[in-house]
Amino acid sequence: MNRREFLRAAGLVGGAAMLGGTGLLACSDSSVSASGPSAGNVPRLPLPPDSVLGHAATDCPIDPVFVLTMENRSFDHYLGWLGRDEQYLEEGRGRYGKDFRVNARLDETYINPFNVPVRTRHALDLGDDPSPYRGCNHKDPGHGWNAGRAQRTFGFLAAGTDNDNFAASYYLDGDIPIHAHIARRFTVTDRQHASLLGPTFPNRQYIYSAQSEGLKESLHPLDFGQYSGVTIFEHLARAGVEAAEYFTNLPIALCWGARMFPFVRTVDRFFSDAEEGRLPAVTFVTPWVGGPFRTDDHPRGDIALGQRFIEAIYSAFIRSPQWRRGALILMYDEWGGFFDHVRPPVVPDDRNSSNDFDNFGQLGFRVPSLIASPYARRGYVDHNWYDHTSVRRFLEWRFLGAPPQGPGSRRARWFLTKRDRYANNFGASLRFSDPEPDVDFNPLDFATVTARCNEAQRLQEVGPDEQKRDAFEPSDLLETVVRERYSTPSFTPWLQNVDIQALPVVPDDRPR
Repeated sequence: MNRREFLRAAGLVGGAAMLGGTGLLACSDSSVSASGPSAGNVPRLPLPPDSVLGHAATDCPIDPVFVLTMENRSFDHYLGWLGRDEQYLEEGRGRYGKDFRVNARLDETYINPFNVPVRTRHALDLGDDPSPYRGCNHKDPGHGWNAGRAQRTFGFLAAGTDNDNFAASYYLDGDIPIHAHIARRFTVTDRQHASLLGPTFPNRQYIYSAQSEGLKESLHPLDFGQYSGVTIFEHLARAGVEAAEYFTNLPIALCWGARMFPFVRTVDRFFSDAEEGRLPAVTFVTPWVGGPFRTDDHPRGDIALGQRFIEAIYSAFIRSPQWRRGALILMYDEWGGFFDHVRPPVVPDDRNSSNDFDNFGQLGFRVPSLIASPYARRGYVDHNWYDHTSVRRFLEWRFLGAPPQGPGSRRARWFLTKRDRYANNFGASLRFSDPEPDVDFNPLDFATVTARCNEAQRLQEVGPDEQKRDAFEPSDLLETVVRERYSTPSFTPWLQNVDIQALPVVPDDRPR
C-alpha cells in the first residue's frame, strides 16, 4: 500500500485531521530532527564526566545488567509530569547546572476527526470510565504499523489513528509511585524510542534480535519457534556470558524455539537468585502478560498491579548482594498509541526504505525509560538518542568487544544487524566510579485495584479495537511446552483468583 492509498483508506485525504498548527499535531517539538544518525554520519555521544564509556569495557564495574520491559505506554503519558515538577527541576539545576531540564510535556492539544480540539487530561479526570487505571470504557489505543504513522503525521486523535480521548490522557506521579521514586532517585532517559513505529512483538524482536525479520505486525497466535533470528542470549553464550529471561506466565524467548530452553527460568527463581546473589550477568524479566489481571501495564490491565509487580522486582534487586555492582533498566516495548510530543527519528537499519510504509528504520515514539543503579547519576536526565537496540549495544560493549561508540569494523562479530551496529550506547550516563548503593526506599502506597472490565459492555459502547486479537494469545503448542516444562510460578498473590470482581490492596504481596 502506498502513501496515497493509505491516506484514502484511513479517510485522511482532505479530512479534518489535516488541520491545526503547532501543538495540534503528533510531534510539536521543533527542536528534534526527523532523522537520526545516518550510516555515513554517526555523531559521538556527549559523555558526562567519568562516564563508563570513557574507560575500557573490561574495567566496567557494572555486572549484572537487568532489563524489565513493560507494555504500551509513552513517555509523556507516564512521565510528562516531570516537566513541571519544580522540586525535581530545582534539585537537578543544583546538581548539574542551570541548563538542567527534562523534555517532558503534559499540556498538548490534538484535533479529532470531527475537527474538535481536544486537550490532554489526567486519566482520572476523563469522567467516563469506572476503572481509569484500566481504561475499560475506551478503545485500546492504536499502535499498529499504519495507526502509528497516522499519529506521527496527523496527530494522536486524527482519523486512522484508531484512538479516542484515552490516548490523549496522562497519569501523574501519585498514580505511578514506583516510577516517581526511581525517576527522582536515579536517571531518566528522555529520548529512548521504541525500535519500530509498530506493535509489541516486532519491537520485542528488536530487543532480543536487533531485527523483526521483516515483520510489521505481531503474529497470531504467539507460537513456539515462530522466529528464527539469532538472539542476544545465544550471542552472549558464545562468549561465555550467562544470560536468562525470567518469565511470569509466558516466556517471550520461547518464540525462538527449543534452542532457548537453557535461557528460560520462572519468576520464582528470579527472587531466589536475587536473594542468593546468583543472577546471571544479563537478566531479562517478563511480567504477567495478557488477561484481565496482567501486570505488564497494558491497557485494560490495572496499572496498580503493574506498580506492585515493578516494586516487587525492584525491591528484590536493591536488596540483592549483586545490587552494589548492578544496573536495572526499566523500559516499555512501545508507546501503545498514547500521545508524545517528540517526533520519532529514522535510523540505520538493514531494511531501510524510501517508502515510509516499508521503512524499518523509522523508530516509534518515546517510551518511559529509567536506569536504577549505584552507578546511575542521582536525579539525572540522559538526553542521548536511544532505541531498544541501544541497550543491546551497551551489552555488546560490556561483554562482546564492541567499541564504546560508532559502528566499528564491518568485519567485526559483536553485532547482529546494522541496527545494533549503529545504535548509540545506552551506558553513556553511567558513572565509572563513586557509586551510591544506599537507597532510601520503603514499600509504597498504591491505588486499590479496580474491578475487571466488562468486555460486552465496552464492545457495545465503543466498538472493537484496531487490534482484533490479544498479541499475547499463545498457541496450544506454546501453552503445552510452558505447562509441561515449567512449574507454575507461585509469586502471584494478587492473581490467585481471577474470578473475583475487585481486588483489595494486599500489603504483604511483596518480597521482604
